Amino acid sequence: MPVLRLEDVSVTYRTAEGAVPAVRGVSLDLEAGTSLGVAGESGSGKSTLAATVLRLTPRSATVEGRVLLDGEDVLAMSFGRLRAVRWAEASIVFQGALHSLNPLHRVGRQIAEPVLLHDPSAGARRSVDGVVKELLTSVGLPTRLASSYPHQLSGGQKQRVMIAMALACRPRLIVADEPTTALDVMVQAQVLDLLTSLVRELGVGLVVISHDLSVLATTCDRVAVMYAGRVVEEGPAAAVLRSARHPYTRALAAAFPTIGDPAARFAPRGLPGDPPWPGDLPPGCPFHPRCPEAEDRCHTDDVRLRPAGDDQAAACIHVGDPSGVVR
Repeated sequence: MPVLRLEDVSVTYRTAEGAVPAVRGVSLDLEAGTSLGVAGESGSGKSTLAATVLRLTPRSATVEGRVLLDGEDVLAMSFGRLRAVRWAEASIVFQGALHSLNPLHRVGRQIAEPVLLHDPSAGARRSVDGVVKELLTSVGLPTRLASSYPHQLSGGQKQRVMIAMALACRPRLIVADEPTTALDVMVQAQVLDLLTSLVRELGVGLVVISHDLSVLATTCDRVAVMYAGRVVEEGPAAAVLRSARHPYTRALAAAFPTIGDPAARFAPRGLPGDPPWPGDLPPGCPFHPRCPEAEDRCHTDDVRLRPAGDDQAAACIHVGDPSGVVR
């Protein structure tokens, strides 16, 4: 059983304008000791999917499907069981560490909180202090920062503190939502190196949410690309980024300059138009209004993931055999 399995997960928000589908029929697996990247533009459903894994969606959301954590459905858990699972078995690094830490409490106290909640044996003050120092050291921070307030730390240091909190109870799963937001390139590289080493050394399952394919190429074993709430391509990271089968994935990759290629470095290709409003999706393939390869049948045929060779799958009429639909 994978450490995380999503089975036909859909999330719909109730709004004044009516029902708005944010995630539509997503099915993904994550094995322990591996990493999965979820890519896509803003509004594609990435962060909603991340929140759904730990049942953190607001009350206005209706969630369907199953979210299996080590075989146990998170969506069917009692609130008491859910509290026991969060941080202890699955944790999340929220988007924007700059705003995720409480400015009124010292860093050490915030790292210690999940330990005190979930590990009764660490109740002694000296024991907790030791755990906090070990966690700070494990993410490459000096132990003296335990007595600092968040405003005294840099953006990269705050991000590492959030990762230390996520590791505090040695969970089986970590969800990192845009872990390199607002960080400079050098700090981004350090955070990504830290995340990949944690997967390798601790054997945790890691889900990384990002709009940046270069981040996922560096960090993840597999990549799922989302558009309009659905996964439109999925497969090994190297294969997806090297030979993308869906036009949207190719457009995402082309939006970034290629280092070392003088011709491409200054001419990244854009994508016309905007993502569709989730509450008013076009008929057929939701990508067809922006797709340079769209045909007449793309306006009517709603294609699901189908095999695309080399352990890849893509939701496109130009890919694979329609009889081999994946999900």
